[in-house]
Amino acid sequence: MKLRVLGSSGGIGGALRTTSFLIDDDILIDAGTGVGELSLAEMEKIRHVFLTHTHLDHIACLPLMVDSMFPRIRQPIVIHAQAITIEVLQEHIFNWHIWPDFATLPTESNPVMRYESLEPGDSCELDGRRFEMIAVNHIVPTVGYCVISADGGVLAFSGDTTSNDTFWEALNRHNRLDTLIVEAAFVDAFEELSIKARHYCPRLLAEDLLKLRHRPRIYISHNKPAEEESILVELKAAVSDRELTPLIGGMELDI
Repeated sequence: MKLRVLGSSGGIGGALRTTSFLIDDDILIDAGTGVGELSLAEMEKIRHVFLTHTHLDHIACLPLMVDSMFPRIRQPIVIHAQAITIEVLQEHIFNWHIWPDFATLPTESNPVMRYESLEPGDSCELDGRRFEMIAVNHIVPTVGYCVISADGGVLAFSGDTTSNDTFWEALNRHNRLDTLIVEAAFVDAFEELSIKARHYCPRLLAEDLLKLRHRPRIYISHNKPAEEESILVELKAAVSDRELTPLIGGMELDI
C-alpha cells in the first residue's frame, strides 16, 4: 500500500496545500486543497473518500472534484464519514445553494456520489485494506483513522486533535504500528489557543506520545504556515527520543 501526500499544511500560500492523502490510486483520506494536485485522469480513479471532519481545509476540494469528474463517473464515489459529518455536508455544502447535491445527480437512483456512515470503532475493508475509524478531540466531531494494508502494514492518521486518550488507546490495541501521521498546528507560545481550538502544540503532543507503546516512523502534519520550522524545533526538543519528520506535499510513503 502506498500513501501519496497531496497536501498536509494547516493553510495555503505558495506551494502549501491543505490535508489530503491518496492511498494507492483509488482512495482519499480527506479532500482539502491538495486534491488539486491530481490530474483529471488520476481523479477518475478515486472510488472512496474517508473524511475526518467538516472543516473547510479538509473538504474544500470534495465538491469541486466530484463536479470536475461528473461526466466521467460510471459508479458512485463513496463518501465515508460519521453520520453527523454527512449531515453537515448535506445541509451546508451539497444543498443546491452552495453546490449541487451530487448524491441525487443525475438521478436519485443513479447518483455519482453516495454516503456511507461509520462511527468510531467501525471498520471498512476495501480490497484487503482495512480502515478503522477512531474518535479524537477537536472542536467539531472528528475522527482519525488506522489503516491496515493487505500485507499487514499499519498506518495511523490523527486527523485534527488535541490531548486525548481514545486515539492512543486504539493504536495500542494493534500488534504493530509502522507509520504515524500526527498533527501539530501551533508553537508552544500559542498553547492556550491550541487548547481552545483543540489542536496540538509541541508540549501537548509530547505528553500524548508517551501514551503510545509502539515506536513507528512519525510524520508531523498540519503546521500553520510560516511556523513549520519553529514547531519542528520545539517538537524535537520535547520528544528527543523519537525521530520526527515533517510531512510535505509530494511525499510518497510505503506502508
